[in-house]
Amino acid sequence: MSVDNAAPEQEHQHHAYQSNVIPWYVRGIWLLFWIFVIYYGITYFLPAIQDEAFFPK
Repeated sequence: MSVDNAAPEQEHQHHAYQSNVIPWYVRGIWLLFWIFVIYYGITYFLPAIQDEAFFPK
């Protein structure tokens, strides 16, 4: 049987998809990034928005 006329079950036996595992240090970098984003937003971004909203220049 040729490849063009192969049944899906026969064709599928040659496909072995594997995902990559994300290393722990990459997860740690993302965690630190999101902690910084939240810190920055609370410390600098929200007060600046409030100042501009209530006391526009």
